[in-house]
Amino acid sequence: MPLSMNREVFITCAVTGSGDTVSKSNHVPITPKQIAEAAVEAAKAGAAIVHCHVRDPETGAPARRLDLYKEVTDRIRSADIDIVLNLTAGMGGDLVFGNVESPFPVNEKGTDMAGATERVAHVAECLPEICTLDCGTMNFSLGDYVMTNTPSMLREMARQMTALGVRPEIEAFDTGHLWFAKQLVEEGLIEDPVLIQLCMGIPWGAPDDLNTFMAMVNNVPPNWNFSAFSIGRNALAYPAAAILAGGNVRVGLEDNLYVGKGQLATNGQLVEKAVSVIEGMGAKIIGPAEVREKLKLKKR
Repeated sequence: MPLSMNREVFITCAVTGSGDTVSKSNHVPITPKQIAEAAVEAAKAGAAIVHCHVRDPETGAPARRLDLYKEVTDRIRSADIDIVLNLTAGMGGDLVFGNVESPFPVNEKGTDMAGATERVAHVAECLPEICTLDCGTMNFSLGDYVMTNTPSMLREMARQMTALGVRPEIEAFDTGHLWFAKQLVEEGLIEDPVLIQLCMGIPWGAPDDLNTFMAMVNNVPPNWNFSAFSIGRNALAYPAAAILAGGNVRVGLEDNLYVGKGQLATNGQLVEKAVSVIEGMGAKIIGPAEVREKLKLKKR
């Protein structure tokens, strides 16, 4: 894919995620009301798309409960601002082995394995315009945790998402994930226009140095739409890198808790930071209506 700056950019805000961030920042939304309010805050700051997980309202732990997704969805749809809704479908593939000498039985704490239909049940219930599809298996962070997404599982999840009329957002954490994403498209399981998120800097996927990032970008077909982000200290630099490479922008508390050194951020502040970068580079920010037209989304 040739390097060409994107001059019409949409922003996705990933408002809460499922990581252990609640103990690190009091700005991470936990309850459905807080998550919806964070989504509205992000939209008012300039995000066209909000990407949502849900959490146990009592503990802040990641959850897959249908009632929580339904409440978040209803609250966002009843808000006083237009927002494209993107729900995660990444939950249900968490495998934590016992230890290095006795991998079985698996560790029940942290292991959450579900079938394809269960993993997309909230998508079928809520019918967002977009949902994510983590396009591969990966050693994730530390210890004995593996993010599992087998080829058979991904094929079935993609088939169900497409049948529901929900646009899959392919999450690619490494070049092999891009390779398999192309296979899903070739098999007709994901339809045009294809949407992909390049997820950089997550241990132990693709590191977020520019050489690796451009290797990812250069493997994205020219007719696909892509966004990119990095986690942690390089998160604030990635909007510029993504735009220069021809892509769109993702920010949010799922990926990064800080708006500056030692300064805890809100989702709205991170979106505002991205807006200033995009506009400072001479690009235009497009809103929900333009995103729907570009990605042929079905507004609910």
